[in-house]
Amino acid sequence: MALPVSLRNSITPPELELVASEELVEIIPLISIERTAFISGAYGPLRPPNKAKLPLWIAMNLKMKKKCHIVPPDWLSVDFLQNRLAQETSRPEFSEFPFRFAEIAKLLLDVASDDIQNSDKVRSLLKDIREARQAKSRDGLQKIDHSELGLPNLCSMEINEIRPFFVRAMGVLTHLTRDPEASSRRLDV
Repeated sequence: MALPVSLRNSITPPELELVASEELVEIIPLISIERTAFISGAYGPLRPPNKAKLPLWIAMNLKMKKKCHIVPPDWLSVDFLQNRLAQETSRPEFSEFPFRFAEIAKLLLDVASDDIQNSDKVRSLLKDIREARQAKSRDGLQKIDHSELGLPNLCSMEINEIRPFFVRAMGVLTHLTRDPEASSRRLDV
């Protein structure tokens, strides 16, 4: 959801992608590497053709050097995404996705689209899902109630997009509900 610059005081999408790059993904190594220690932990050994789990940032680095294939997560398939798109368009609640699905999908499609079956169709489905979820977010924000709000299954990117608007809106609602008479007098002026 594109917001005006005045409302953008949240984490940027590239910063969210950096955080998401710590998520573990499976790879099929094309080279052997002994166990290697990093600040975030020790990973390996890598022995082809055995699968290994690594943080996404390491997997992307190896993929760019053509030293592995990244195994896409189950949710990054045409069948799964078509099912979720049908849910998004037919149900009022948000369908369930991994918390950082938008960032992980973007990173994998940018670096390892050749490892994802029907990557163009996957991109298109993700775009349709994003648009459906943005429409639900907009509808939900129009119905904000200061006493209770539940938005289960929002992903980190979506939360980040609505946070600035939501914080300001909740501040106004709180102010209006504390002293409704003062607020109406001020509006009459």
